[in-house]
Amino acid sequence: MVATPEKLDHTHEHLSSKERVAVLLMGYGEVESYEDFANYNEQALNLLTAKFAPVPTWIYPPLARLLALFDRHEWGHTHHDFISPHNAIFEKQRAGIEKNLQEKWGDRVQVFKAFNFCAPFLPDQVLTEIQNQGFDKLLIYPLLVVDSIFTSGIAIEQVNNALSQVADGEHWVKAQRYIPSFYNEPAYIDLMAHLVEEKINADLANAYLPSQIGIVLMNHGCPHKAKGFTSGITESQILYDLVRDKLINRYPLISVGWLNHDTPLIDWTQPNAEQAAKNLIQLGAKVIVFMPIGFATENHETLLDVHHIIHDLEKKHSGVSYVQMACVNDDPQFLAVAAQWANAHIAELLSEEAVAVNPQLASGHHHHH
Repeated sequence: MVATPEKLDHTHEHLSSKERVAVLLMGYGEVESYEDFANYNEQALNLLTAKFAPVPTWIYPPLARLLALFDRHEWGHTHHDFISPHNAIFEKQRAGIEKNLQEKWGDRVQVFKAFNFCAPFLPDQVLTEIQNQGFDKLLIYPLLVVDSIFTSGIAIEQVNNALSQVADGEHWVKAQRYIPSFYNEPAYIDLMAHLVEEKINADLANAYLPSQIGIVLMNHGCPHKAKGFTSGITESQILYDLVRDKLINRYPLISVGWLNHDTPLIDWTQPNAEQAAKNLIQLGAKVIVFMPIGFATENHETLLDVHHIIHDLEKKHSGVSYVQMACVNDDPQFLAVAAQWANAHIAELLSEEAVAVNPQLASGHHHHH
């Protein structure tokens, strides 16, 4: 049963003030000190790359150090000591979502942030803090990438690893909910289309015909084969289709553009963002708008990778203009709807009875005929 807004308000009035919910908002986190590159890369290799790349685990530490050298060159020399804004933006998202939720629920709801790859906000560290503050009901809410099961799934993997480290006896978590993605949420689809239209009307409509405006809607790249995991292609494709359908009657030159990682031996989603732009230029686009729809938070992929793509295109197609749009980030409209998506789950968590889970009881559950 999904609670209506009226029912949520009614529930809010009659819930016990003792019941509280911790919302665990999860993102990647990105390096803020170049000395952390190797550690960051090793964690990313273990959590992400291991699920689709045929690379033996023993090679991860030396490979992480090698990748760190390339990262330091790109971020330090090529991009003038670039530091990703992701972590600061994510904190604004956390604070904004918490503000919206507390306007409804008061201090019975608190939003914590966790980064997949960056201490001191690793999931196990943050979950320890949540437990220490006396919460026993948890809403897990991955936010960065909008491709659902695969990328957001690493959030569950890390949460489960942390929650398995429990002392003998009853587990401290008494109730859980999970928001896997918002790839098909009408409010998000409408906002993506609105931001593109707003940019075109403000900067491009007076100089280009609608049919000359190419729009590349960028998704998080996905491997086609991921060792049996569903890799997020289905959800990302649906997201693209829904946003495109909002725009295509006015702006016919639209393509998905996947922000892939240049990993050898991996079959990635196509067309990548650069090829998508080339295709639209061939069809007559005089300006290309790059809009990230598969990322909620700015990061080095949406900034540096897209910058490189535009730089390469400018050399080959100098007569075309290029517009790089930002992620939704801490847009107040986004933070408001992101909080709304959590409301029904919070209402359920606050109203349901706590369930005592004893991990020791699991040892007796074996397969029987």
